[in-house]
Amino acid sequence: MKRLLAWTVALLAAAVLGGAALAANESPNMPKQKEFRIERGLSPQALACIECHKAENPGIFADWAHSRHASAGITCLDCHQADEHDPDVASGHFKQYERADSPWGKSEYRVAIAAAVTPKDCSRCHPDEAKQYAQSKHANTMEIIWKIDPWLNQGQNSDFERANGCFHCHGTVLAIKDGKLDPLTWPNVGVGRVNLDGSKGSCAACHTRHRFSVAEARKPETCGQCHLGPDHPQMEIWEESKHGAIYNGAGTTWNWDAAPGTWTPGVDYRSPTCAACHMSGAGAVLTSHDVTERLSWELQAPLTIRPQDFKAFPAKSDWQDERKKMQQICLQCHAQQWVESHYSQMDGAVLLYNETYYKPALAKLEELFAKNLLPKDAYFRSPLWTEFYELWHHEGRRARMGSAMMAPDYAWWHGFYECKKRYVVFMHEADELIAHNKKAYVAQDFPGAGGSTQKPPQLFGPEAGK
Repeated sequence: MKRLLAWTVALLAAAVLGGAALAANESPNMPKQKEFRIERGLSPQALACIECHKAENPGIFADWAHSRHASAGITCLDCHQADEHDPDVASGHFKQYERADSPWGKSEYRVAIAAAVTPKDCSRCHPDEAKQYAQSKHANTMEIIWKIDPWLNQGQNSDFERANGCFHCHGTVLAIKDGKLDPLTWPNVGVGRVNLDGSKGSCAACHTRHRFSVAEARKPETCGQCHLGPDHPQMEIWEESKHGAIYNGAGTTWNWDAAPGTWTPGVDYRSPTCAACHMSGAGAVLTSHDVTERLSWELQAPLTIRPQDFKAFPAKSDWQDERKKMQQICLQCHAQQWVESHYSQMDGAVLLYNETYYKPALAKLEELFAKNLLPKDAYFRSPLWTEFYELWHHEGRRARMGSAMMAPDYAWWHGFYECKKRYVVFMHEADELIAHNKKAYVAQDFPGAGGSTQKPPQLFGPEAGK
């Protein structure tokens, strides 16, 4: 009897364990290897690209295999293929077709490809998006910073500081060196990258390769790659706001994969992200890849001005029309009085910054120039000039952007409070120099300087910098 009972228990245990194992294997939460089957008609060259990269770069292949591109039969060649004589052809890639260790390394699969995929390439399937992007400040940021930035125009930082810092967000001017992309300019997916085919920007700045996910581009972390830190802390400001708090509490439940043009507030998401306000469509407002639409102030400028008055890159539309677009986005979730009152508060903060902090400080700086107490080209070599610079570039931006995005800690403690401290120190030091007719200290040796001051001829013509 005991032996029969033992066998019965053993059989029941085996059945339970077997059923559990079967259930586990069939559970939708259990990871399974994705099997990609090529069932559409692809050219031999396209198939060779896929199979070779599947073996050589499994991460690239996996991203592509999970993408909408793969589902639509869009292969490596649809994005990377180039003409034999294009300036951006990866000549070294031709050696891949001479390999004896790969069944895909044969001459019949040879095709010219470009490593850097550009908006011009993407425009073959996404013409409207490419056109909108091309007219944005994102795409044209290299032109903008070369017009206004003393770091570049005065050579105040080195080429490697720029390559690893500034240009990873702003973009590089791609160049060929010894038959390859110049390592000082590549790898780079900056929003304003100047490409060898004449186009500007990189779609992969937001839709990272090779998944090119619309969901990824809608999430704030994508914008936060560049829009963070002491001078443009939009990511931190947004996280502090009620919008960010709601996202952090419930964002994992939202529908990020809605088809382009259909992502709807109140249906797919409850609180706006950067993309929801500045790019996505809602109500009567259409989706746009020009992130500089819908703006009624240039909050990053030293003196806050209207976008069409920004000399480095004036907007082509009227700020009042763009404000109405942004307010229509706000009205999807807020009442008219809420929206109007918010804009009234923001406008008040902007005018306060202009009149109380920036204009008096600028007047004092110009007095120092006029009395020959501070050279106009001292820039970061003079601590006093740096005080003025950070008043608008750091604290002033945080105060204005914090007010615009409803982040009280950034509007006040990181913003106007710090503006007061910086203003008092700057004005005191300047008045002391004026009272004693003493020249401001200017360092003769500034570390890390020496970067090229030649404006890119691709943007400013062949005579640039001469």
